[in-house]
Parts: sequence; structure tokens; C-alpha cells
Amino acid sequence: MGETYAGSFINSRFIKADDIFVLSRSIVKEKETFGIPTTNFFTAPNPKIAEADIVILAVKPQDFKSVSEDLKSLLDEKQILLSVMAGVTINTIAELTGLSKIVRSMPNIATQIGMGMTVFSASSEIDRKELFIVQNLINTTGKSLYVEDEKLIDAATAVSGSGPAYVFFFMNSMINAAQQLGFTQSEAELLVNQTFSGAINLQNGSSLSNEEWITKVASKGGTTEKALEVFNTNATEDIIGKAVMAANERALELGV
Repeated sequence: MGETYAGSFINSRFIKADDIFVLSRSIVKEKETFGIPTTNFFTAPNPKIAEADIVILAVKPQDFKSVSEDLKSLLDEKQILLSVMAGVTINTIAELTGLSKIVRSMPNIATQIGMGMTVFSASSEIDRKELFIVQNLINTTGKSLYVEDEKLIDAATAVSGSGPAYVFFFMNSMINAAQQLGFTQSEAELLVNQTFSGAINLQNGSSLSNEEWITKVASKGGTTEKALEVFNTNATEDIIGKAVMAANERALELGV
């Protein structure tokens, strides 16, 4: 995710490559991809980190404690911390870093192509101007939604953060079914991929609800209606709801 943010900032020309410092276990890939000067890469904490206006925490939640111990002495109270860690609360970040200006966000994998969905919240110490700057940075990776209630970040993790995997799961199931009906794998993938792309664009380009679109496609006594009957008989909507709730519970566990 750190790589994605760096690439989006540079490609949008919001920030120059020279103005980005990277602390990473490995610097080879980042150098080749983004053209960030070699002198701006560190494999160990460096005092230059204190020169940054915004520090992005893009590490696994379980690694944050050790990372914060390495960084704490180098951070400045005027800096803004932007976290993309699942489950780690603003209070925990403040406690382990000693800073108060914190933005907690939950992006998803589509940020890699500039079509991501990011939900974010902020500590009370972040003023409107700073929040606007951070949101503009986030928007280089897609769309964003600010929420005052930090608890909604965990909910976003379960919905939009994990959501692409749910879509891929459903798509894969349809591809497998198409192959059982006689299509080759490449034909099945084309059928399903274009169907999803078309449906999403139809929904985005109209004021109709999903329920209204379902009614438009499902004619009385037709094939779609038969498929929907199977979904309803097997409580598919309830199963999807339970899956999202399970993801939300796990997000809460990660933050403990």
C-alpha cells in the first residue's frame, strides 16, 4: 500500500519524487518503479524522517509496535501520521508514537489502479486545512469518504477493504459455472468480466436502485427469476451479511 500511495502521489503530480522518503526493508523495487532518488531510501530509521510533513504508516498491524519503537524518537509533534493499518486505533497510534495529529484510513486494493475506495477518520487535533490536504492525497488513489465515528473504519474494512475479494469470489463461481455449461476458460472469463463491468457502469450511470435493476433484468417466469429463486431459497443475502459481519469482528480483534 505504501508503494501504491507513492506511485499515485507522483503520477498525479501532487508531490514530486524528490519530496518522498521511503523507509523499507527493501529499496530495489521502489527505485525501479518510481524513480525516487536513492538518497531518499532507508532500510533503517533516519533523522530525515523528521523533515517530512506527513508520515504514512503502511505496515502490518502486528508489526506496528516494533516499528513505532524505532520511529518514536525521530518523529516531530507537528507531523501528521496517516495510517493504512487495519484495526489499529487512533488512540493506540498516538500512545505508541507520541503524536496527536493522526489520520486513520482503510483503502482497498483497487487503489493500485486509481479506482480505490478509502474511508478515513481523524483525531481532533487535525484542523480542516490539514484534513483537506490529506484527503486530496488520498483521492489520487480513487474516491474517499470521511467519517467522524472511528468505529466505521472497522466496518469499512469489512465492506470496502475486503469487498474486492467477495466480488472476485462471486465472479470465479460464475466462471466455473460457465465452464460447466461448455464455455472455455477464456470465453467464460470474458462473459463474466464484461457482465460485471457492464452492470457496474449501468448502476453508476443511473438513479435506479439495485432492486429496481434486478426487476428490470428478471422478467416474470424467465431465467433470471429462476436463478434468484435459488439465491433466496439458500438465503444467499443472509450468508453474505454474515460474511461481512465476520470480517468486521476480525477487524475489531486486530485492534485489541
